[in-house]
Amino acid sequence: MALNVKKDTVVYQIYPRSFKDTDGNGVGDIRGIIEKLDYIASLGVNVIWLSPIYKSPNDDNGYDIADYTSIQPEFGTMEDFDELVAEARTRGIGIVMDLVINHTSDEHEWFKRALAGEEKYRNYYIIAKGENGKLPNNWGNFFAECPWAKFSDNEDEYYLHLFSKKQPDLNWHNPDVLEEVKSIMRFWLDRGVVGFRCDVINVIYKNSLANGKKQLVLTGREHYLSTEGCHDILRTLRKEVLEPYGAWAVGETVFVDISGAKDLCAPERGELDMVFYFEHMECDQVFVKWFKTRLAPKKLMKTLTKWQNALPWNACYFENHDQPRFISRFEDLGAYRKEASKMMAGLLMTMRGTPFVYEGQEIGMTNGDFENLDEVMDIESHNIYAMAKGLGIPKGIRWKMIKRTSRDNARTPMQWTGNKNADFTNGTPWLKINANSKEVNVKAEMEDPKGVLAFWKQMIALRKSNEILADGSFKVVCERKRVYAFERELDGQKLLSICNMSGKKVFLPSFVKDWKHTVVSNYQETDPTHMKPFEFRLMAQKEVKS
Repeated sequence: MALNVKKDTVVYQIYPRSFKDTDGNGVGDIRGIIEKLDYIASLGVNVIWLSPIYKSPNDDNGYDIADYTSIQPEFGTMEDFDELVAEARTRGIGIVMDLVINHTSDEHEWFKRALAGEEKYRNYYIIAKGENGKLPNNWGNFFAECPWAKFSDNEDEYYLHLFSKKQPDLNWHNPDVLEEVKSIMRFWLDRGVVGFRCDVINVIYKNSLANGKKQLVLTGREHYLSTEGCHDILRTLRKEVLEPYGAWAVGETVFVDISGAKDLCAPERGELDMVFYFEHMECDQVFVKWFKTRLAPKKLMKTLTKWQNALPWNACYFENHDQPRFISRFEDLGAYRKEASKMMAGLLMTMRGTPFVYEGQEIGMTNGDFENLDEVMDIESHNIYAMAKGLGIPKGIRWKMIKRTSRDNARTPMQWTGNKNADFTNGTPWLKINANSKEVNVKAEMEDPKGVLAFWKQMIALRKSNEILADGSFKVVCERKRVYAFERELDGQKLLSICNMSGKKVFLPSFVKDWKHTVVSNYQETDPTHMKPFEFRLMAQKEVKS
């Protein structure tokens, strides 16, 4: 079965809450995205991935869905959405929706009817009984909560929620759930979307509710992680929904390893087109993401190489709505924000796979400048802070954990100008806007022909126009302490991508002398013997048009 996504696709992720507000309520909206479509098109991307815009009580910022076929009122209307799809299409841009089918909101009609005692809808969720005051099992929860919540007045009856208490897990043993999801997917495909990003897709099917082996993180996951039932569901959705529409799907896959990823996205299996894995996002953590250590570039290089070599096609990314801004991970970033941003653009656009760019990444946005927990809105961050407090972790360390790891670091509003509220809104922004918006903003970048935005545009254009970058093989040639280099090759033609992943000047590897032509670099002048801090070069053995 062929890859459905075209190999020249470049995806731009929008977190609608934080992109552009047009009605002054402090929350981004669909009309704001429509307003900025020309800007998005100017980047050169050809797909927009929208984080959830469905009706939701916003316990988890839209990932708790109350109605899969309605638009969240603060984002706009279905008419606005249809206009967005149509206007995007005229610019050669498709829309990918976020498909959240591990759980619903507890305010979804299905769950309300289950609570009302309708047996049909009780069977849409995972409801189990404990005994003698004990929970049904010993599982853990992704949001540092108890995964079981009281379902009814029966004191021993609980529903499972691997995420927030307001996100009850769906029961995928029930074929009615599969039919509901097929209908939901067709609803959006009929409105013109081109595919789906599938949220935590490899945990949807629970084999059993037996107790799990005690683990530091998420006891019980062996009962629901990438189960055969999950694979069966994905094959069915691919065959019966995605294929007839020519649509594609990328899956967010938690705790996935190489073997599991191959099972999920091998073309011959007919499940997903590609997966988001997390190992390269974990190169600066100790055990769990809330405990950070120094980012070791060599560890990052080896992880990137491992996945590039393992999968036939990668979903390549360094930022999204759940991850801190990547350049903020470099402890020696110093004054090199722009250079590091450009280096990451070069790296992303020269790897093999589909590149995903997250809003603000193209102007070098950094982590939020939050000063205390009151400025953080993310439910996960508050839960982790409370858990750390319960464990006796000192207040200063607790705050340092959250400040560095909170998902809100990527959710600060888009910085359009250096004006008040960065021209994101004329109201009160839902989340604190970074003070560096005075300097780091789209307007300033558009006025700088040698800036971060210009370089991202250049690299996206090159990635889309150069067949070697679009479909060439990958071969690593250097993984030094700070220097990463790999070759891309197609039909005997080669390109060399080389990065200095540090804020220090380093020696240029001797093999580079065989590569006579610099196709593009993030520095105006290159040194024949050294690489400058966060320098990127794309090189060829003979002249190539950039």
